[in-house]
Amino acid sequence: MKIALIAHDKLKNQMIELCKQFEDTLRLHELYATGTTGTLIIANTSLKVTLLKSGPLGGDQQVGSMIADNLLDLVIFLRDPLTSQPHEPDISALLRLCDVTKTPLATNISSARIMLHYVGEIEKIGLYNPK
Repeated sequence: MKIALIAHDKLKNQMIELCKQFEDTLRLHELYATGTTGTLIIANTSLKVTLLKSGPLGGDQQVGSMIADNLLDLVIFLRDPLTSQPHEPDISALLRLCDVTKTPLATNISSARIMLHYVGEIEKIGLYNPK
């Protein structure tokens, strides 16, 4: 499974904690992350992450391209709807692409936990077999 990880500045710590909580599940998958988020995940976990550009430099657009090409199975974009900054990635284009391609998208910590819990459960019962 290929999973993209993105987080607005104020939620990067939540992303790190999420990755720590689900580290055993996430290590079985190909992870992609925008530059700053991915660098923090790598520094704080033992996960291998393919780094894309940071959000302001087009990392969110790289994720969008992967979604459009059906190269991702899940997107976790922890967004701050109240205080996001102009330099941070915009969710609207990614949301539309995920809807068009039927790619699951978690936009907050609760939905991300539910999705990653489900990913772990389908691995346990054999519905997902990593290569």
